[in-house]
Amino acid sequence: MHRSAPRLSRILACAAVPVMLVVAGCSSDSDGSGSSPDKGKGSASSATPSAQQSTKTVEPAKFAKLPDVCKSISAKTTASLVPKAKAKNGTTAPSSDTTSRGGCSWNGLEDKGLKGSQYRWLDVSFYRYESDLSLGSGQERAQENFAKELTKLQATEGAKKVRTTEAPGVGEQSKAVAYELRKTGEDFKYASIVARTGNVLVLLTYNGAGYAGASAPTDKVIMEGAVKAAKEAVAAVASANP
Repeated sequence: MHRSAPRLSRILACAAVPVMLVVAGCSSDSDGSGSSPDKGKGSASSATPSAQQSTKTVEPAKFAKLPDVCKSISAKTTASLVPKAKAKNGTTAPSSDTTSRGGCSWNGLEDKGLKGSQYRWLDVSFYRYESDLSLGSGQERAQENFAKELTKLQATEGAKKVRTTEAPGVGEQSKAVAYELRKTGEDFKYASIVARTGNVLVLLTYNGAGYAGASAPTDKVIMEGAVKAAKEAVAAVASANP
């Protein structure tokens, strides 16, 4: 009996070894094979990036598609902003990927006889950004490009009296840039809106000038027209993604 007790202790001790090694392998840098801690560090650190990569996620893009750009602003609005438009349904801008970008424009010259003529031009563009693990969510990418597009507008070549203001009620994020440009011997008044809704950027520009002695449109008329059209364009994005 005295000789069997030590033997039983040795058996229990040996049986416990695998469990101890497993625990040690999970809680330390050892690989359980008797190697030094320094050697174990290599395998532990190499496994870490894979574990992080497998669990990394990015917020899904809010909107999956763009609206029909030339229908994103109502016919009633385009007719009031651009009387006598050459193409009343708008002219579509070429795009190699209509799910990610698109544009449409209207322009026309209204002859008012002895009062001269009024020229108007309206343009709207959409840019949609997908979520990407390496680039960020669609919303984040749209925010980054919002800042870039605003900077471009503020640095428009030849622009005078550049003014940047808020564009209240237009998307989740928006700015309005007003300025003047001298073209074809006339002073054109411009109002450009940069707006973001989810992962989509909406860029809209409205401008006008008077010809043959007609007065140029006021800054207020041009800005109010741009804001009205921009609100409709932003709302069209949500309507296209029920």
